[in-house]
Amino acid sequence: MIILPSRVSNIPLGRVSPGSKITLVFLRGLGEIGRVKLLPFLALLAFCYCAPGSARAADARQDFLKIIDRPRVDLDEKVAEMPVTNGLAVFQFSVAVEAGQRVSGILLKRADAHGRQPVVIALHGTGGSKKDMLPMCRELAERGFIAVAIDARYHGERSTGKGSYEAAILRAWHEPGEHPFFYDTVWEVMRLVDYLQTRGDVDPARIGLTGISKGGIETYLTAAIDTRIAAAVPFIGMESFRWALDHNQWQGRVGTIQKTFDAIVKESGATNIDTAMVQKFYDRVTPGIYSEFDGPAMMSLIAPRPLFIVNSDSDTHTPLPGVNECIEAAHSAYHSAGADDHFSAKIQEHTGHKVNPDSQRGAIDWFVKNLKP
Repeated sequence: MIILPSRVSNIPLGRVSPGSKITLVFLRGLGEIGRVKLLPFLALLAFCYCAPGSARAADARQDFLKIIDRPRVDLDEKVAEMPVTNGLAVFQFSVAVEAGQRVSGILLKRADAHGRQPVVIALHGTGGSKKDMLPMCRELAERGFIAVAIDARYHGERSTGKGSYEAAILRAWHEPGEHPFFYDTVWEVMRLVDYLQTRGDVDPARIGLTGISKGGIETYLTAAIDTRIAAAVPFIGMESFRWALDHNQWQGRVGTIQKTFDAIVKESGATNIDTAMVQKFYDRVTPGIYSEFDGPAMMSLIAPRPLFIVNSDSDTHTPLPGVNECIEAAHSAYHSAGADDHFSAKIQEHTGHKVNPDSQRGAIDWFVKNLKP
């Protein structure tokens, strides 16, 4: 018998897991009686429906890949070695991820490292660049990792001018093609992993992923879709987009790309942004982000691989009740997989949209524990 944590009974109706389409149909026939008592059972049922090795899990990954898939081009890697700095070897590199798009990055490792080493990829937030992640990368490299930071599309070296990221998202709103709001980065990290696995100094079985804010969302999405990610730490990005829509608390997330929404409002002749507009935006630009690919839904796809979630209690970008739904779904998935010790969550108290130093240290320790031999 598998006993689920008692906290599972607090999961709201319809938020049980990626299998909610099944459970909701079942619940409609039950009415209100016994609903709370049934939730632990339904959490288990839903986990089995989308367990990491199940056919449904494979389907969920394939459904996501259908959205982001594109012709694979030769990686055509270009690598330049820089002077050793404070005992760290530094390399600037770029790889082709699709026709007309190259990911630019920095790779750091101990200059005296030998053999194959574990890797951690670090993703920056909205408006940032790979340089924002260098302090953490240096710490990781000093702890014996190969640390890699990259520029997201329309950021850093890949920016095509001021406001290029928001302009690209607006283009995605107008016509299909790119998915610059989160999804394209998933593809690019997958191609980055392709490259890393060709290197003689990389242990292909020990590749971790972390990211902040936008990068945090991209971290849990990528970890759910690509099982080559052996461990993940999403910082201040874990959330339920559905919860935010249902409770009219999407403003913080929308505010990260305010210029895009201002343009949409102006073009539509609307007076302001409302929930219906945000939902329509998600359907066009990031389809499935508040349903089959929402935060709680992706948790069972990451289990049982090590996952450490870091969020804040006062972050309007990721409202806490929605974060808690993700945590509850993860607890259920990891417990059912017999991997309770592979999941941990930290809520930074009295903190907004930022990562505290102790949380970063905890993340590095998590990678050491789960990726170092």
